[in-house]
Amino acid sequence: MARPTMAQDIERRIKELILERRLGPGDPLPTEAELMELFTAGRVSVREALKALQAMNVVEIRRGFGTFVGSLSLSPFAEGLAFRAAVRHGQGEPGLLELMKVREALETGLVGAVTDGVPARDLAVLRALVATMESEAAQGGRVARTTDRAFHLALYSSLDNHLLSEVLDAFWAAMDRVREDVDDGHQDPAVTCAQHHEIVEAVAAADGARAVRAMRTHFDGIRGRLEPQSVPASV
Repeated sequence: MARPTMAQDIERRIKELILERRLGPGDPLPTEAELMELFTAGRVSVREALKALQAMNVVEIRRGFGTFVGSLSLSPFAEGLAFRAAVRHGQGEPGLLELMKVREALETGLVGAVTDGVPARDLAVLRALVATMESEAAQGGRVARTTDRAFHLALYSSLDNHLLSEVLDAFWAAMDRVREDVDDGHQDPAVTCAQHHEIVEAVAAADGARAVRAMRTHFDGIRGRLEPQSVPASV
């Protein structure tokens, strides 16, 4: 295995510094000169490390103001997922299907936990989103992706897990970037609305097994449209 470069070593040490000093997004970091002295490193290596960390949202470089801890968002993760899926899709491989299966495993594994005690206000939000889906389906013949996305994010808000929300949103963002080549417009919007309605009612009834079944049924339809159609064997 290749040894890390000086810049890569500085990347690691800057991350350690953030953890050791218990810094958070927006907090100032040592200046470039201070980092050079702290790590006994040259300006080029420090700048290379900072640029790499900036690309990962670990640091934010504000020209004329200094360097700060970045947003730490998962957007680079989403971009990586999207790029991988797009490349595989372009090669005729099931990149988008693989992405969907990972998201399915995550959501079906978590939806049961939502039924343990979803607040009434969250149920109201979910029911309002289903009503919006029904209105969209009636007026335009399809459910808007933004509404569908909002539903799935709102579904898990009662778990109060910020990382989970970011991961789920990253999967949505990645899929949105690579699904343009996939015909996803032929799903019956009435079926989409009914499936989301069933998910809400299962959660409202605090029936974990029912919620998991409803979520799996929902993903069955999506998966069926993404799976390659088998070619009949020649006689």
